[in-house]
Amino acid sequence: MGGQYKITGDKYPRMRPARRRGRLALAGVACAAVLGALGWGTLQLIDVFTGGGAASAAGAAADCRVAPARASASPAAVAVPKPAQVTVNVLNATTRKGLAQQTADELKKRGFRIGDVGNAPAEFDKKVAGSGVLLGPTAALKGSLPVLGTQLPAAERRTDAARKGATVDLIIGDGFKGLAKQADADAALVRLTAPQPTPAAKKKDC
Repeated sequence: MGGQYKITGDKYPRMRPARRRGRLALAGVACAAVLGALGWGTLQLIDVFTGGGAASAAGAAADCRVAPARASASPAAVAVPKPAQVTVNVLNATTRKGLAQQTADELKKRGFRIGDVGNAPAEFDKKVAGSGVLLGPTAALKGSLPVLGTQLPAAERRTDAARKGATVDLIIGDGFKGLAKQADADAALVRLTAPQPTPAAKKKDC
């Protein structure tokens, strides 16, 4: 060989092959991919054993909002008679004279029709400790008795299945101190006949 290097003897210097840089780069990328996959799998296993899925479900449930209940009105007002359609017998079960007539006169001013006025029968005479008893046929329980009850809210309401007709009794008791104030009674009548709102069930808005 020419040049500055000379070869002597029967041995030649060993020549190393050039490094294959492409293969080394490819091996590095493959190793990185394997390590990444192992790391991701490890995280998934940690989530399974530590309840990560349950926490996510709880968080989603917490984000749900409960919508407020909306009130919907009844389709129609309650069908009750007007005071002018209610006939009342006013009976005094106390020892105070003239109480039945005074009460009957006040009820008449408020639009009620007045039937008999006098003393209560023996089964009630001096036996009513409260403000009074409202007595009528079974059919009056959802009609005449509630209307009359607006005038004396504290009175006890009773029905007699054997009783006929639509007339009701107001039996005055020892605790009677007068009818309700007319303004309060009128307001109670309005509430009695007005449609009542019905609350709707609550629902979740997710």
